[in-house]
Amino acid sequence: MLNSVEWGEEVYLKDLFTIKRGKRLTVENRVKGNRPLITAGYENTGVAEFIGNNNQEIFPEDTITIDMFANTFYRNYSYSADDNILVLFDKEKIPSKAKNFIVGLINKVLSTKFSYGKQYRMGSFEETKIQLPIKNGKINFSFMEKFIAELEAEHIAELEAEHIAELEAYLVATGLKDHTLTVKEQQVLDDFENGKITFKEFTYESIFNKIVQGRRLTKNDQISGDIPFVMAGTTNTGVVNYISNPVASFPKNSITIDIFGNTFYRSYNFGAGDDTGVYWSDEKNYSKETMLFFAASMGKSLFGKFDFGKKLRSSQSLNFKMKLPFINKQPNYIIMETFISAIQKLVIKDVVLYADKKIATTKSVVEKEI
Repeated sequence: MLNSVEWGEEVYLKDLFTIKRGKRLTVENRVKGNRPLITAGYENTGVAEFIGNNNQEIFPEDTITIDMFANTFYRNYSYSADDNILVLFDKEKIPSKAKNFIVGLINKVLSTKFSYGKQYRMGSFEETKIQLPIKNGKINFSFMEKFIAELEAEHIAELEAEHIAELEAYLVATGLKDHTLTVKEQQVLDDFENGKITFKEFTYESIFNKIVQGRRLTKNDQISGDIPFVMAGTTNTGVVNYISNPVASFPKNSITIDIFGNTFYRSYNFGAGDDTGVYWSDEKNYSKETMLFFAASMGKSLFGKFDFGKKLRSSQSLNFKMKLPFINKQPNYIIMETFISAIQKLVIKDVVLYADKKIATTKSVVEKEI
């Protein structure tokens, strides 16, 4: 496609754009906010952090930035920029997709010419020239727009194929390839909704014969490895690091409850700090679905009861109670497994429909613009 288009003589960037330089803002003077701050660098397209400084100019979306190393990016959002950034404004309106095309040309021309020893500044901009497609002696913006639109369409197709493959693999691995509810699953959901499932309270120690507190391991003593190490908190479900320390190892198919009552099911072997209790049974082979139901019920029973002023230890929880479906005075494991299986399918179905809708919407937008 690029070989078939007519190319004109080189043109100066200064004939297409006016420029403005960003303003210096040291790290210690940055105020946290939600406006992107552009600094020199390729990583994360130069977005260093998000600021709220009122004394920094806000540059509009649909502009181009070039940093001191000549890294060039199109910005479809408003932002601020430090003094190592040049912001390019159209002299005459250039379509956004054409600007993306121009960014590629600028990067091609400048990619190896600038570094710490030779920085891209206003004088460099004055001398920069690029070659553009033309038609009937004029810059062919329509070709540039179509070229970028087709690249976007190809990218969407690749993302769609990748999404389908990843989702298919996940569904197979989790046994949820078929997310259509069975008759039994639908019946359990209906019975739950209509209050037809009866519950009874069971103590934690009646369900688990192993209730153990983790062991203290400070951050400085943690040795990098591949064992998930769990501590108090909800971020990343409490996994704070991956270690190789010979600490107490807890088995997969366990439940952790931290000092604040945060409750998570663990499908993997792990270590835990002394602010986390671990619950499992080596006498009863509970299914994953049953353990997930336990975790949900335990979490609900503990919600709002513990904090920094009142911390939970596993030794205190032996006689705590959770509500479970029951039959013949025993937990009804079949109902619990069926209920969790149904919930998983509903969640997966929603994820599939949402992702497919997003892909279809993006594809339709791209196709309209081609």
